[in-house]
Formats: sequence, structure tokens, C-alpha cells
Amino acid sequence: MHRRHDLDTLRVAAFALLILYHAAMAYVAGWNFHLKSAYTAEWLQWPMIAMNRWRMPLLFAISGIALGLSLPDHGRLRHTLRRCWRLQLPLLFGIVAVVSLQAYCEALDKGDVAPGLARFLWRYWQFRPWPGAHFTGAEYGFTWNHLWYLAYLLPYTVLAVALASLLRPLRGALPRWQPGDRVLGGLLLVLPVAWLAWALLVLMPRWPPTHALLNDVYVHAESLPLFLGGFLAARWQRGWDLLVRGRRLTLALALLGVCLELGIRALARLPDVGDLDAWVLALPWGQTERIGRALYTWCMLLALFGWARVLLSRPWPGLAYCREAVFGWYILHQTVLIVLLYALRPLQLGPWLEPALLVAGTFGGCLLIHELLIRRVRWLRPLFGLRAGSSTRPVARVAPL
Repeated sequence: MHRRHDLDTLRVAAFALLILYHAAMAYVAGWNFHLKSAYTAEWLQWPMIAMNRWRMPLLFAISGIALGLSLPDHGRLRHTLRRCWRLQLPLLFGIVAVVSLQAYCEALDKGDVAPGLARFLWRYWQFRPWPGAHFTGAEYGFTWNHLWYLAYLLPYTVLAVALASLLRPLRGALPRWQPGDRVLGGLLLVLPVAWLAWALLVLMPRWPPTHALLNDVYVHAESLPLFLGGFLAARWQRGWDLLVRGRRLTLALALLGVCLELGIRALARLPDVGDLDAWVLALPWGQTERIGRALYTWCMLLALFGWARVLLSRPWPGLAYCREAVFGWYILHQTVLIVLLYALRPLQLGPWLEPALLVAGTFGGCLLIHELLIRRVRWLRPLFGLRAGSSTRPVARVAPL
């Protein structure tokens, strides 16, 4: 299979941005996170909102594409079981051995437990609810925190392969419709934006995101179609050609969408906004803001894929290493970050030195753990989503993310 260097690079960049995003979560004023710094800033909300709208949709779409590229014509059941195992094992290991350290730091910070890691882990590993505790997951007895993405990929993978296998015999019987590029491009723009806008307007107010897998209606309505869409479009050459040709338009529409969303949010914060005429206040500002958000999310994804196809289709030094390392870094990064922040906060280093050390320490810690342990200890590799031996296969077969 031809290696997709553009997807490799997008995937690596998306997870690198995820580390920066989670580091910034500790410093955004007014946003909840497992551990907060004393140095928070309200202005961080604006770049964080801009990144938030497409960071996880991009990862779900890339995961769907990776599955679509790797799925064989024969032996699909074995391939799916192997892929699910390579998701489930790191998820279970992460809950028990990695995320548990996040829970400990958060529980200490909120006064839920007394200092003593061994005692906390003994209680945590019993997977019983913690009455009266306030750390994330206390009501369940455990948490997967940032690893919720792996938990969602498991049923999505099974569903995608099952649907592909069920519909495969019907491909010849289905009517073939070959619309022109303009019609097809218009449909690929309008229909997903309409779906995302409907999910934002109707589903999100009723079922806000929980990342608990069950009853997380809005997140599934956003993430599952992106995963399935990526899966179906993985080998659709005409679709990729349309993305390349329309990359300037989709980027312009993405900028329009984010300006619309952030502009309305900024207007709502003006001190004299309540003094505007009644007819101005009666306009559907909230609905318009969410439509702008839907436009931004979808068009940003299309623009990223289109521009990556043009600019990132060649390998670069270190890509093979990053492609292998990214899964382990994803599992590790938030725990390294929170443990570091818990250690740095009492030092009162200031609003510039502390986040700089936190980001550098998170990247450095992930690099050291991956290089000195994960890569070199054979039995550790599967726990972080890697094959027991080294692999030089394409991105879709290196890791199931």
C-alpha cells in the first residue's frame, strides 16, 4: 500500500497540538481541568476555542481513514479483532497504571485523600465508587480522562467494519449516480455542515459532552459520522482530488466560520450590549454562532486535508520515528503534564516560566519514557499500542489511532 505521508504528518501534528492544548487547559481562566495553575488568563479562551473545534474531529477522521486504508479484502474479522485488541490493551493499561496518577494528583488537590500513593492506588484498583470524593471519575471508582478517545474508537471500529461487510454484497445492486464536481462539492460542503449545525442546536443543549461513552449523544453525533466518513473516503481518489482543488475555498469558509463564532462571542462580552435596541437583541445570535461553529469545524477539516495533500506528501527526517512514538506519547502526555504541574505549582515560578517548564517537561518526559522504556522493553510495547517488534509499515498499520 502506498504510504500517505500527508496523513502521517497530520496525525503527528494533531497529537503534538493535543499536548499544547492540554497544557494550556491548566491556564485558561473559567475552564475546568483536572489541575489548574495559579496563573490563569482569560485571553487564552480565544485560541483555545479556535483549536477546540477541529482537534478531536480531525483525530476521529484520521482514525477512520487509517482503518479504511488498512482493511483487507479477506480476513477482516481477524484484522478487526487484532486492531481492537491494540486499542483495548492500552486503554485498560492506561486506566490502571497511567491515568490513576492523574486521579491521585487531582484527589490530593481537592482534598479527597491524604498523601500516600500506594494507599490511593490500592483503593483505586478496587474500582469502587468514592463517596464524597470530587476527582474525575470518583462516582464510578475509576476514570479514563484523556483516553476516552480510545474507548470511542473501539465500537466505532467494529461498527465500520460490520457495515462495510454487510453492504459489500449490495455494491453492484445499488444505483450509480455520478454528479458533476460542482454538485458533488456542494453536497460535501452543505450536508455535513447542516448535520453538525443540527447536532449543535438540538443535541448539545440536551446532551452536553460527557466523554463517558454511554448516553454521550452529542459527541457520538459529531464523532461517529466523521470516523465513518473517513473510513468510506479513505480510498476515494475523486474525493481527495476535490479536496485539493477546493482547498482555498474551504480555508476561506473556515476563516469565515471562526470569525462568525468568535465575533458573536466577543460582541456578547461588550459592557453595553444590554443597551442595544430590542430588535437587535432578539436576533438569533446563539443559533448563528453555532452555525458558524459548524461551518468552521467542517471546512477546517477539509482545508487541512486538502493543504496537507499538497504540502505534506513527502517524507521528512524523523517522520518514521514520530509515527511510531505518537501513540505512546498520547497515552503518557496528560499524566506527565499533571504530575509536573503538581510539582511546579508550589514553586510559584510565575506566569511565563511555569508554563514554559511544563510544556518542555511534558515533551521531554514523554521522549525519555518512550526512548528509554517503551521502545526498548518488548513487553511494554503492546501496552502503548506498538507491535512487540519494530515496524516499518505504513501509518495505517503502525498504530490503530
